[in-house]
Amino acid sequence: MVTWIEPRPVTVPDAVRELVDGHSLVAEALARRGMLDPERARGFLNPEEYGPASPFDLPDLEAAVVRLQQAVDRGERIVVWGDFDADGQTATAVLYETLLALGADAEFHIPNRDQGHGVHRDALTRLIDNGARLILTCDTGVVAHAPVAHARELGAEVIITDHHLPGPHLPDALAVVNPHRLPAGHPLLTLPGVGVAYQLVRALDSDLAEQSLDLVALGTVADVATLVGDTRYLVQRGLERLRHTERPGLRAIYEAAGLNPDGITEEHIGYVLGPRLNALGRLDDAAKGVALLTTREATRARTLAAEVEGLNSRRQWLTKQVTAAALDQIQRNPSLLSDYHALVLSHPTWPAGIVGIVAGRLVERVGKPVFLISVPEGKRGRASGRSLPGINLVEALGDCAHLLEEYGGHADAAGFSIQPDRIPDLRTALSRAVAGRAGDIPERRLSVDAYVELPDLSLDLVSDIGQLAPFGPGNPALTLAVCDLAIQSEALIGRTEEHRRLLVEDTLGRAQTVFWWHGAGWPLPQGRFDLACTLRASDYRGLREVQVEWVDARPRETEAVELAVPAPAIEVRDYRDVREPEAVLREMVDGLDVLVWSEADPPAALATSSRLQLRPASVLALWTLPPGPQELRAGLERVQPQTVLLFGHQPGLDEPRAFLIHLAGMVKFAWRKRGGWLDLEAAAAKTGHRVGTIRAGLECLATQSLLRVVVREQARWQVSSTPARVPAELDTQASALACVRLEALLDETAAYREYVLQAPAEAILGRS
Repeated sequence: MVTWIEPRPVTVPDAVRELVDGHSLVAEALARRGMLDPERARGFLNPEEYGPASPFDLPDLEAAVVRLQQAVDRGERIVVWGDFDADGQTATAVLYETLLALGADAEFHIPNRDQGHGVHRDALTRLIDNGARLILTCDTGVVAHAPVAHARELGAEVIITDHHLPGPHLPDALAVVNPHRLPAGHPLLTLPGVGVAYQLVRALDSDLAEQSLDLVALGTVADVATLVGDTRYLVQRGLERLRHTERPGLRAIYEAAGLNPDGITEEHIGYVLGPRLNALGRLDDAAKGVALLTTREATRARTLAAEVEGLNSRRQWLTKQVTAAALDQIQRNPSLLSDYHALVLSHPTWPAGIVGIVAGRLVERVGKPVFLISVPEGKRGRASGRSLPGINLVEALGDCAHLLEEYGGHADAAGFSIQPDRIPDLRTALSRAVAGRAGDIPERRLSVDAYVELPDLSLDLVSDIGQLAPFGPGNPALTLAVCDLAIQSEALIGRTEEHRRLLVEDTLGRAQTVFWWHGAGWPLPQGRFDLACTLRASDYRGLREVQVEWVDARPRETEAVELAVPAPAIEVRDYRDVREPEAVLREMVDGLDVLVWSEADPPAALATSSRLQLRPASVLALWTLPPGPQELRAGLERVQPQTVLLFGHQPGLDEPRAFLIHLAGMVKFAWRKRGGWLDLEAAAAKTGHRVGTIRAGLECLATQSLLRVVVREQARWQVSSTPARVPAELDTQASALACVRLEALLDETAAYREYVLQAPAEAILGRS
C-alpha cells in the first residue's frame, strides 16, 4: 500500500516565480525542491548560471594530475582500466581519448562479465609485463587492495578513480580519487565513475573536458546517478552536446535505434542508449563500446552500432525468457517466495549478464529483495541482486559471508559468487539477514506535486514542466494527480503484451489514454479512483502528442471506517458466536421479512441473494462475509437496511487451492454452456471474492495449461479448454505473476474477514 503525500502549501517568492514560464505548479514545485533563493533557482534552471565546484576539491586529484602529466612527458605506457557497464565504458572512453589527445602512450583494458568487476591479478600482470608503468582505473578499484599491492611489487604505480563506497582503509595507491571522501553535502558527492573521470580530465585540459560532456551525460544517466549539484549540471550541459554530437559512434547508434537526436532527453539515455551499451557488457565485450564511442571512422561506427543493436535485441529476448522462467519457478514452488524474506532463485542456463535486470523487475513485483544466480554446469554460481529501500544488500551479504566466495556492490544492488551446493543454506541465511533489517524498510510513500484536471494534461504542460528537467534520482519527475476517474476500457500492448493502455474518464465524461508500463497481470482499480501520473511528450511515428503514464491509483473510499450509509442509524444484532447459526437464521427468516446476503456457500433451503441481487429491505442478514469494506459499503447502500443480522459465515475459498478448484468448475460450465464466456462480476459474486481476484485466478489456471484466455474484455472474458501449445512470453510472465498475486489478493480478503469476525459490530458497519 502506498501512502500519498499531499502537496504542502508553499509561498513562492516573486523573484523565483518570474524565472518560470507557464503553469503555476512549476514554480511551486521549484520552491518545494528548496529553490527559494533566486540565484540558486537560476542555477538550477540554467547551467550557464551555475557555478561548478573545482575539480581539485576531490582528494588526491592534484597528485593524480601531476603523475599523469609526468607519464605523458616521459612516454610511459598508461593503461586505463575500466568496467563493463555503461558508466565504466564512458569513463574509459573519456580518459583514453584524452590521454591520446595529450600525446600519451595509452591503451585501455575492460574485464568481461565472466571475470567480474574489479581489478584482476592475472590481467594486471600481463599488462605490466607488456610495458605498462601506470595503471589508471575508472569506475572501479577503490577496494582493490591486493591488486594494487601486486602492481607495486611489479614496478607499476596505480591511480584509482572510482565512485563506489570505500572500505575502512584505502588501497596503497599513488592517488585515490573518490567523491565519497568529500564532506556531506559537497556538490561533487554524487558523481558517477564517468563524472570522476571528467573532473580529472578537466584538471588536465579544460578544452578536452568540454568535448567529453556528451559521454559524461550518457554514463551518468545510465548509471542512475543522483542528479543534484554538479552531477545534475553536467547532465544538463551534456544533453545539449548529445543532441549535436559529432561522434560517428553515437550518430550510428541514433540511426540504428531510430532516435531523433534533436529531441534527446534523459529518458532516451535511460531507455534507449544506456541499455544498448550495457548489452555489450552483459553479453559480449565491453571494449567494443569504448571503440564505438571513440572511433572517428563512420564505417567502423556503423558496423559496431549494428552489432550493438543485435545484442540489445538479444538482451531483450533473454530478459523476457529469464523473467518467465523465474516466475515459473515461483509458481511451481510458491514457498520460495512465501517462506523466505528474500527471494533466491537459480538456474544453469541463465546468462550472468541478464540476471540483474530480471532481479530488478522481480523486486517491484514481489516486494522483497531478490537474488538470481547463474549456475553453469561445473562452475560456481554468479548472482546479482536488487533490494528495497531500507535493506542494505551488502550488509546482508556480509552476514552470509561464510557461504560465499566473494561479494560486493551497493546497498540496493549487489552480487556474489557461490558454490552451487551452498545455495539452499544461503537462502535460509539470507532470509534471516534480511528479516533482521526488515524494520528499516520505510513506508512506501508517493509525493504528489499537484492536482489537475484531465484537460490540463497537455503538451503545453509537458513543455512547462520540462523547465525542471533533467529528471532522475534527486530530482524526480513531477507526479500529478487527477481525482474521481473510472476505467472505460483496457488493452494489453507491446510485442509480448507486457504493458497496458487504459482509457479513463472523469465525472464530466472527459477521457484520456493512460499507459501503464509493465502493468499486465496487476489488478485494476474497482470502481472510481484517483490517478497519480507523470507526463512526457511522445513522437511515436512522427506524431507529437502528450503521453500520460500510470504511477499509482488510490480508491476513492480508502478507509474501512468510512462505511456509514446516508440512512438512519442501523441496528446491529450480533450472531457471530452463536452455536447453530443456520438454525438461528431460519428462525429469523420465518419471523421477519429478511433479505439474506450469501455468496459461495449459502445455507441450505433458504432463499439468498448475492451482491448482484441485493434490493432494498428493512432487515439484512449478513450471512457470508464480503471480501472487503468497499463491497460491504456498496451492499449496505443498495439495501438501506434498518437492521443488520450479523452472522459472518466463512465461505471457505480464501485458500488458493480451494479457490482455484471452485473457479475451474465455473470455467468448465462456461465451456459447456456459454461458449467459454465468463462474466467476471458474476464469478466474483459466486466465489465471494473481487473481480481482480477472478482475473488473477484465471491467469493462474492458464499458467497451469488448464485453459487459454481467448478474449479479455472489461466485464467478461472468453476462455477455451484448449490451452495454447506455446504460451506467449508475456502471457507466461503475467500469468505466473498472477499466481503470486492471487495469493496476495486472497490473503488480503482473508485478513479482512478475520477482522470482521473479531471487530466490534459498530466498527464493521462504520458506526462509532
